[in-house]
Amino acid sequence: MFFLDALLTGLVLGGIYALIALGLTLQYGVARIMNLSYGEFLIAAAFGAYVLFSGFSVNPVFGLLAALPIAFAINWLLFQLMLVPLLHRAKDQAALEVDSILVTFGLLFVVQGVLLIVFGGQYYSYTYLSIPITIAGSTVALNKLVACAFAVGIACILSLVLTRTRSGTAIRAVAVDPIAAQLVGINVALAAAFAFALGGALVAAAGMLVSMFITFNAVMGVVFTLKALIIVIMGGVGNVFGALVAGLILGLAEAFVTLFDPGLTLAVNFLLFLIVLLIRPTGLFGRRTR
Repeated sequence: MFFLDALLTGLVLGGIYALIALGLTLQYGVARIMNLSYGEFLIAAAFGAYVLFSGFSVNPVFGLLAALPIAFAINWLLFQLMLVPLLHRAKDQAALEVDSILVTFGLLFVVQGVLLIVFGGQYYSYTYLSIPITIAGSTVALNKLVACAFAVGIACILSLVLTRTRSGTAIRAVAVDPIAAQLVGINVALAAAFAFALGGALVAAAGMLVSMFITFNAVMGVVFTLKALIIVIMGGVGNVFGALVAGLILGLAEAFVTLFDPGLTLAVNFLLFLIVLLIRPTGLFGRRTR
């Protein structure tokens, strides 16, 4: 029974982790932007879901219909106003990563400061779909199952778009080699902007969904940034399927470790991270470059 409980909890948790990491996979893998403010936008979306639900009785699932286009537009503007100048002045990929880390690190504190001014430092939560569901003798909350289902669904849709459409092929080409992609007529700047904005929309969706079952405050975004970064690198930078697999591995590992000592969950995260980097430096599904 304990094994089944841990297995079900791990699968659900892994799906949620994958959903959280999908946006950063696009932003870092395609746009080449290491967004350290990623978790803050997730928390901002969680607060948006809280306000919509508590103030206007709008459930988070329907709130996604408004959050996705708004988050896409905000991240598109951020990319054009703050990050495009970095792309133009960076001499190489290493310089771009350093500049993007510095800029998004500053943006982290801006978003966090605004959230602190508006909501303060106390914790928030609300109750939605917290209905216990029994599966094979194990009990899990319905809101977690909904978030997990969205994670798998979004990952499958993204994989199909990236592998079966012309635009998706162009985005994958930019992720592999932006210089070569430009030589064959792909608008690299447009693809990078679209990937960054889409990543922002995905993290907003993740924030609204996980807000249904977590207690959050204005300063805990860094926790989600760290989780997402570990999953992205473990799965392979820019690989959507890799993010899904790495998220499931991380969720299962945490669930089984919790049976013995919940305090070891953070340790197992970094242990898995180090093992993968030692065996596969480019990630589980990353491509080796020459």
